[in-house]
Amino acid sequence: MTAPALLVRDLAQLATPAGRDAPLRRAALGEVEVLEDAYVLCRGDSIERVGRMRDLAALDGDVVEVDGRGVCAIPGLVDCHTHAAFGGDRVDEFSLRAGGATYEELHARGGGILSTVRATRAAGEDGLRAAVERHRGWMLAHGTTTFEAKSGYGLDRDTELASLRAVRDAGGIPTWLGAHAVPPEFPDADAYLDFALADVLPEAARIAEAADVFLERGAFDAAQARRYLEACRAAGLALRLHGDHFTQSGAIPLAVELGVRSVDHLEATGPDGVRVLAASDVVGVLLPASALFLGRPMPPGRALVDAGAAVALATDFNPGSAFCESLPLSCSLAATQLKLAPAEALSACTVNAAHVLGRADRLGRLAPGYRADVVLLDAPDWRHLAYHLGGDLVTQVIVGGELG
Repeated sequence: MTAPALLVRDLAQLATPAGRDAPLRRAALGEVEVLEDAYVLCRGDSIERVGRMRDLAALDGDVVEVDGRGVCAIPGLVDCHTHAAFGGDRVDEFSLRAGGATYEELHARGGGILSTVRATRAAGEDGLRAAVERHRGWMLAHGTTTFEAKSGYGLDRDTELASLRAVRDAGGIPTWLGAHAVPPEFPDADAYLDFALADVLPEAARIAEAADVFLERGAFDAAQARRYLEACRAAGLALRLHGDHFTQSGAIPLAVELGVRSVDHLEATGPDGVRVLAASDVVGVLLPASALFLGRPMPPGRALVDAGAAVALATDFNPGSAFCESLPLSCSLAATQLKLAPAEALSACTVNAAHVLGRADRLGRLAPGYRADVVLLDAPDWRHLAYHLGGDLVTQVIVGGELG
């Protein structure tokens, strides 16, 4: 029996990034098509038609209808940078940092990433599966229909692979962040990379889609990041890079040279980095919730867009530096702190984020042929996505044509 079509009808507004290109840059980043009194027709897991109600012809066969009166539809949000596979929490560190301790000080004292490594190793595979499923539910409630999640809190073979499997099995897109920190059982970063590339990479490459590295003072330097990324590329993985988080340590030149998909964070990026990134095909992933959570300078979002860089927007959801799963809140921060227009923020966490994940041909737009991922907002105007700071706006989520 053929499944019934799904019709979301009588929408106050439907908003979607215009066109079919990706990634969007400059003026195109802010070009959003808005239809009043609109509908979305889904058949199977794809969008069949969108348009205005006055143009909706009679439909054949069984149709499930969703009343969209008074609400707005936007594409399912795409979170292209999360660390959702972790055990425990770091609320004690949060309290210490609120009292004045810096992120670097906590890391040097055995806290930070390594404290989550201990909790994640202790969680075991079942605990990690339960954690990722729980975090996926949090993200879905905020309109995220596609999420990437990294390993990197195991830093041993079994926990890294269990983390990647947990992400994959929860419907996420797994990234091997094998070079996140140096675990205590290794004397230095080079010795750890010897182990990771020989003992973990072969199996990680069968599960993950991409590899990532934390290029930063106290983590991995540019030469070590190059070694790691080149080995991962040879194993068939796409490349990502954490860069310019606290310091400018050569991340952007390396990202451009290696042709990575994205360089993420950029809080420490200066004018030269903006210029180099804008002249490249590398996407700059902006993580304003992380900057806010740590009390750090915001990434230069407006300067990057004006210079012609491709930018995406993500949460950086993790237990230490951005305990935030909400892309709508990230959109608010993009508008108020990064000086992006609401339309630019929407495109950054839909089409451009999908591009980072290699899926811009089927995710990030409400248009025929795209996957039927639709978010309904309890608002009279879709721009409330960014305008309503921390608001509980998501009233319904449709994933692959299925009502959530």
